[in-house]
Amino acid sequence: MTRHSLMIRLVLSLALACMVAACAPIVPFRTGIPAGTGRGTQRPYVINNQAYYPINSAAGYRQTGMASWYGRQFQGKRTANGEIFNMYAATAAHKTLPMNTMLLVRNLENGRETTVRVNDRGPFAKNRIIDLSYAAARKLDMLGKGTARVRIIALGRAGAPAARRSSRRPGGLRLRHKDFYRGWFYVQVGAFSDRRNAERLAHRFADGGARVAIRFNVTGRTRYYRVLIFTGRSLNAAKRFARQLKGRGYPNAFVVGGPGR
Repeated sequence: MTRHSLMIRLVLSLALACMVAACAPIVPFRTGIPAGTGRGTQRPYVINNQAYYPINSAAGYRQTGMASWYGRQFQGKRTANGEIFNMYAATAAHKTLPMNTMLLVRNLENGRETTVRVNDRGPFAKNRIIDLSYAAARKLDMLGKGTARVRIIALGRAGAPAARRSSRRPGGLRLRHKDFYRGWFYVQVGAFSDRRNAERLAHRFADGGARVAIRFNVTGRTRYYRVLIFTGRSLNAAKRFARQLKGRGYPNAFVVGGPGR
């Protein structure tokens, strides 16, 4: 058994023991869509009593489902990242992808494709995976119907405020690509309003050989302490560890971190 495997087993057994001992974390959320650029759009948020956890990397991201579109009724209003919504720009709203992620969107009903940049949060209607701007929906020929079954594929990250497009194909995009699979990755296992509760959980993981950090955050009027386990430089390893924790009583465990320096 490798040292890494042993560490994971020890940590998971301690996590289960903590759960049995009623050490379940209290996770605070900011109500409403996060506003402003930068870290604000990466905070967990709640809409209609549903919690959403924005992810830190779009590497390898693919999703298939229903798309909708929005236009004139939102023209000139602010998007979640602070930009002014322009229905004639190729943009989109997604619930969890990082801002400025460039997506290839393929209409599976007619084969049309376009590229968009994520600058907003949504859609929050049931069974919708992406909200496209008027311009993007027009390219996909879905204005009349209002919705379409699509596949979205992450291409990379665009420079703010927008990436220029010289052709319909991904090769025409001016993207700042990164190796999303390598970086400094942690798994958050809990967030507490009381530091002592965070320290107790952190000590249990640390005693099992894990490298643990406690980070203090303020969201609105809420102050809380996040317990993070360092998993290494691999995004895939961090994802595996988060899945294992979820299967052992930590349904809100998620990966934090990003591309290396």
